Formats: sequence, C-alpha cells, structure tokens
Amino acid sequence: MATPVKGGFHRGLGGFLLLVLVAAGLVAGWWYLSRPVAEAAVLTVPVERGDLEDLVTATGVLQPRDYVDVGAQVSGQLDTIHVRTGDRVRKGDLLAEIDPTVYVARVDATRAQLRNQQAQLMEREAQLTLAQIQHRRQQNLLKEEATSREAAQVAEATLRSARAQIEAISAQIQQTESTLRAEEANLEYAKIYAPMDGTVVSIEARQGQTLNTNQQAPVLLRIADLSTMTVEAQVSEADIGKLRTGMPVYFTTLGSQQRRWESTLDRLEPTPTVENNVVLYNAVFEVPNPEGRLMTQMTAQVFFINNAARNTLLVPVTAIQRSGQRATVQVVGADGQAQQREVTVGVTNRVQAEIRDGLEEGEEVVSSPRSAGAKSDGNRDRRMVGMRF
Repeated sequence: MATPVKGGFHRGLGGFLLLVLVAAGLVAGWWYLSRPVAEAAVLTVPVERGDLEDLVTATGVLQPRDYVDVGAQVSGQLDTIHVRTGDRVRKGDLLAEIDPTVYVARVDATRAQLRNQQAQLMEREAQLTLAQIQHRRQQNLLKEEATSREAAQVAEATLRSARAQIEAISAQIQQTESTLRAEEANLEYAKIYAPMDGTVVSIEARQGQTLNTNQQAPVLLRIADLSTMTVEAQVSEADIGKLRTGMPVYFTTLGSQQRRWESTLDRLEPTPTVENNVVLYNAVFEVPNPEGRLMTQMTAQVFFINNAARNTLLVPVTAIQRSGQRATVQVVGADGQAQQREVTVGVTNRVQAEIRDGLEEGEEVVSSPRSAGAKSDGNRDRRMVGMRF
C-alpha cells in the first residue's frame, strides 16, 4: 500500500507547480499591458550651411571627339606596319606599307604602252606630213591639168586618213595616260599615310595579313585626337525631360573618383536605345583633355546639375512635413520640446532641402523618429529628445 501513497503525493506537487506557473504568466502579462508607454524618441540634427545640388545621374562612355579609321584602298599583303598603339603621329607620317610588286609591274607596263603609242603618234605625224605634201602637189598639178582628177582625190583621201589616224592615236594616248595615273595612284596607295594629327588608339590589322578591298574596305588602325573627348551619357526616359542644352554637367571616372571634370550639355540625341525594356537617350557633351588623363572607352559617372543652391541653410528632407503648399519642420527649443514652425523650401534633392526662410543656422530640427533605445550617429552633432504629441 506504500506505493500508491507516494504516487498521489507527486501528482499533488505537480499540480501545485502548474498553478504557480500559470499565475506567474498572468502577472507578467498584466504588467506588460498596463506599463506606461515610453515617450517616443526622435533624432535631431542642426541646421547647417552648405551647397546643395539637384542632380540627374547617368552612366556614360568616353570617346575622342575627332578620330578616323585608316583603311587600305588597294589589295595585297600588308608588308610593314610602322607604328604601335599609343604612338603620336603627324599628318602625312608613313603608317604602313602594302607589298607594291603587282602595282609596280602595272605601272611599268602602262608606261611601256604609253611610250609605244607615242612612237606610233610620231609615225602618224610623219605620214600626215607626207600626205599634206602630196595633196598640195596634186592640187597644183590639177590646176595646170597635169594630173587626173582621180589622183587628186586619192591624195585628199590619204590626207584625211592621216589626220584621222592622228586623232585615234591621240585618244589612245589620253586613255593610257589616264590608266597610268590610276596605276600610279594605286602604287602610291600601297603606302598608307596618316590623314590627321593624333594618337594611334587601335591597330586592327597584322603584319603579313592579306587585304582584299574587293569585298570591303579593310580598317588597319584608328587615329584619334585625344585633346578633346566626348561623353555619351545614357539617360532614362524618366529623367530626360529634366535636361536642357547648356546646363552644367560634371563627371568622375572609376580611376579618379575624387576629380570632377566639368562641362556643359551640348545636345540630346532624339533616337533612343532600348536595353532590357528600358528606354535610354544619349546626352552628349565635350570636355578638354590637355593632359591626356581621359582615355577611350573609360566609364564616366555623369551628374547633370538640374538646380543648385550655394552657401544656403540645409536640413534633411525627412525633417520637412508638407501639407499642400505649406511646409513645416519641428524645431527643438531651449526647453527640449519640439515646436512646429513654417518654413520656405527651395532646392531639394533626395537627401537635403534648402531652407530659404524660417530657420536660423545652428537650430535643432527633428529629423526622423526613432525608438527610445536607438543610438545617435556620432559623426554629426545629434541628440535624442523626448517629444509629446
């Protein structure tokens, strides 16, 4: 009988402990629901003076403003390339040479043909002179009735034939001279010269390569004037309406993000490009590059200045409350309490707003509410204040 008594004791103790736990839970819940609500803590920032820019951002690519693709006008094997990428060249400098053997042979053959025709012309001129003499003789004899009319007519026909042969051979000489000029030009085209001052920015052909101009004009290399660069920035259709010709613009590059290159917008290209269903328009401007720091195909982070305010009072945009045309901020007074004040807002961007009237430099304004346990940013003079609404 001892075993049942012991089991009943344990069941009674377990029930008692369960009641204690339930009671503790009820007490904790009542305390949580009935505790006083802590005052909302808000983050404040001082009104500061500085510069503000409302920007339209885009990504662009740098290209030289003036460049030319140098090609070959005649076919043949590329014998020699005299330049390398990065070399600076002057207009008229020899860049490359195509094997001239075929073109030299053509020039020689055409010159020989021309000399042959010129010799034929001299022979025809001699025959013309003889025909003229015979014609005059027959005319004189005919006047004295010392020759037949038929002989005189033969002499006249011979004279006309000699003159015609002169005209024919002269035309052949002109044609051959024209062919010779073309062959000499082709021979000259075997030497490729720089068409402008600039820098060799790329070489597409290789020494020993066979060029065929009958299919397409082969590009050998590109020469560019790097003293002035062009930036083509792709702007989304949502922002393109904010841009206007002549507005200030600046950009940075990946390798020199601390340096700002400044310019003005030259033009907006009306035909867009579509990438992944996004419509983009090219905004183009130029920038001087006297030091040669900017190079072809560099990526530019472009900033178009839509509006700007200099040396003005600034507050975070989160501090401004708007109601129609009315704008207000919460200003923290000397007693630590926040009071609503109407202000005049000027230029704004996604982060800050210009205050033209209603605040003084150094005043504290409520930036955004935070939980009571939030920590302030140590980089700026901010403090948490209690605020009752």
